Amino acid sequence: MKSRIFFTRLVLGVLVLVVVLPALGCSSTSSVNETEAPQPIEEEEQAAEVEHISFESEVQSEKGRLDASDVAIEDVDKLVEGNTAFALDLYQAVRHQGGNLFYSPYSISLALAMTYAGAKGETAEQMANTLHYLLPQEKLHPAFNALDQSLANLGADIPADFGDAFQLSIANAIWGQRDYAFLPEFLDTLAVNYGAGMRIVDFMADPDGSREIINQWVSDQTEKKIQDILPAGSITPATRLVLGNAIYFNASWAETFSEDLTEDGTFYTFSGEEVTVPLMQYNASKQLSYIKGNNYQAVELPYLGNQVSMLVIVPNAGKFAEFEEEFSTEQLEVIRNGLQFQSVSLTFPKFEFEAPLNLTQTLAEMGMPLPVSPGADFSGMTGNLDLYISDIFHKAYVSVDEMGTEAAAATLVAMEATGMPLEGVELVVDRPFLFLIQDMKTGTIFFLGQILNPMQ
Repeated sequence: MKSRIFFTRLVLGVLVLVVVLPALGCSSTSSVNETEAPQPIEEEEQAAEVEHISFESEVQSEKGRLDASDVAIEDVDKLVEGNTAFALDLYQAVRHQGGNLFYSPYSISLALAMTYAGAKGETAEQMANTLHYLLPQEKLHPAFNALDQSLANLGADIPADFGDAFQLSIANAIWGQRDYAFLPEFLDTLAVNYGAGMRIVDFMADPDGSREIINQWVSDQTEKKIQDILPAGSITPATRLVLGNAIYFNASWAETFSEDLTEDGTFYTFSGEEVTVPLMQYNASKQLSYIKGNNYQAVELPYLGNQVSMLVIVPNAGKFAEFEEEFSTEQLEVIRNGLQFQSVSLTFPKFEFEAPLNLTQTLAEMGMPLPVSPGADFSGMTGNLDLYISDIFHKAYVSVDEMGTEAAAATLVAMEATGMPLEGVELVVDRPFLFLIQDMKTGTIFFLGQILNPMQ
């Protein structure tokens, strides 16, 4: 399978999982060591941004991050295959919501994989089927670890004189209630496969201060692109655990557009309305990977380093609804494998927008109603049947201009205690289109979206 991708100032994703347990929590024990507290925030910064509490210590599993060199490549391929299937299943589930759409399937898959590590029985089965986790738990988490280490090497061959023109970082963390115990095998799984140690906070004494600390971590990891991912009231004295993932990506187009050639033009929206948008152009025909199908055209725009790209899929005029109805992993495979280099004169719109997405009901309807109900079994986290997913929020941002792409995504999975209240040849892209940002080697889809109106 051909899998391509290039990068441009881009923040890939953020996922945060909130676990809420009863005030009189579980009796499980943990064989973890408490280490020295991380360096405190500078006093002036702390006063301005986090006025309540600071991280007091970090609880670490006795096991370190695994070397993924011995993970079978077949397992990583199977992981990417499943993640891609979930990405397009989710697209089919949310495409009817109207307006522009943008989300990070990789971020969602990774955050929910950390949650899945504590799932048991039918709860785990529903999550695996819906999220297309095709590997058993003992292979799935090491495969995520191997994929993460592979992605961390992207851009390593770019000369140093390009500066920060290509950056990709993936970070995971968990925050737990002071003096509250979690199963050591759960913490071990997150430590060795996701590099996530537990930071100790006091949700009970200062829930809002804890929320600000977590929001600050997310902001720091995403160069301030994702702010306040945890809204007011999302952390309560009953919260016992928060799991977070952040992905930051920053890169330029392999060949930038000339700003002098950008000019206003007409874009025809899904409803047929004509809107004026800034249209970018290459100053001459470029050699790009391109395919023309029966009812679409597609082009791949590489980012610096030729390891990450944006794949733009433009259905023929009046055929957008028909195309997206049939858009599947098989169709994506046909497009990827059919790309061939040829001279392409490209006109492409600049756009910028933010797209929120509430996934709780969507994922329930896709096949995992039990994990989002009080009957869920997440006993792999605490040893008790006391947790279920109450809310899954996702918000993404994307900006595309002459220099490249900037994107950010955040996912929030809130978990509460059982019984508590439910609290994205000439090709002129002048019509609705789909686009995805992908790793060229593995086919991992970082983002997927659609543009119905660039000015929305």
